[in-house]
Amino acid sequence: MESGSSNIAGSAAAAGCADTCSALSAGLGEPLPGTAAVAPTWLCLEQRGPWGPDALHESRLDPDVGAAIAGRAAAAGIRVQLIRRPGRHPDTGPGTARQVYLARTHPREGWLRTTQVAAPDELLDLDFDALARGDHQDWGRHAPEPVLLVCTNGRRDLCCAVHGRTLIAELGPRHAGVVWETTHTGGHRFAPAAVVLPSGYTYGRFDARLADAVLSSASAGKVVLDHCRGRATWSQPAQAAELAVRARLGEHLADAVDVLGEHDGVVRIAHQDGRRWEVTTRTEHLHPARPSSCGKAAGHPATHHVERIDAE
Repeated sequence: MESGSSNIAGSAAAAGCADTCSALSAGLGEPLPGTAAVAPTWLCLEQRGPWGPDALHESRLDPDVGAAIAGRAAAAGIRVQLIRRPGRHPDTGPGTARQVYLARTHPREGWLRTTQVAAPDELLDLDFDALARGDHQDWGRHAPEPVLLVCTNGRRDLCCAVHGRTLIAELGPRHAGVVWETTHTGGHRFAPAAVVLPSGYTYGRFDARLADAVLSSASAGKVVLDHCRGRATWSQPAQAAELAVRARLGEHLADAVDVLGEHDGVVRIAHQDGRRWEVTTRTEHLHPARPSSCGKAAGHPATHHVERIDAE
């Protein structure tokens, strides 16, 4: 566990978490659809030990290596996560094997690859531009099961310290090697926050019952719509549109629904059976103001409403 995280969690418990960002968001009924981070390709590197708020630069990962990975990934549009196994977190010493995952979230073009590296700088040999295009170049091996990442970065946000770690403590023993702690995934105010790879479907206000269902469904190539924030492949308005079409159809097959494009708030959705829809969305900023993360100034987050779904 991170140094000082138990004090953070204890303070939150003493306060009842009534004024945390996640409690305020839930109390105000903030909608979940259309709030997932936009990231078609993910790179996940195991890094044990403590994580700071900006984990790639503020962990026991070599800062020069962390900066180089972050820079190349950002230039290519790849999201980088640090991960660690549930439980105690002894530091990762030199030469210790680290698990790495690469994921592509696009329907029918998705994949999850994994291997172990002895040193993080081995990742600098990757062709980041090719990965961003969806070409894994036979790196590593096919991962046989989806993985679930749960944000527990307590140095970044109080809610992830309290709710994320509580969830991980329950999930870890029965999903060893499949459930991982991770750094910031976006959306502290929806803690516990989680993402399943390779599909990229992201969840908020998560719990253990739902996690079991999500993992079981993901293994069968399906998606659970309950508490789903959207698929990371798409823009946030398109995430809301795709989920609205799925809800109307009762469609749970993960790769059955695709986003063809969007323009001026209209998102074109396709089903694998040939049906097409135009989904009209509207973006507005929520009132009253609320913080996007604990300790931050209150603001007005965007929400994406689906106004109509028209068959083409």
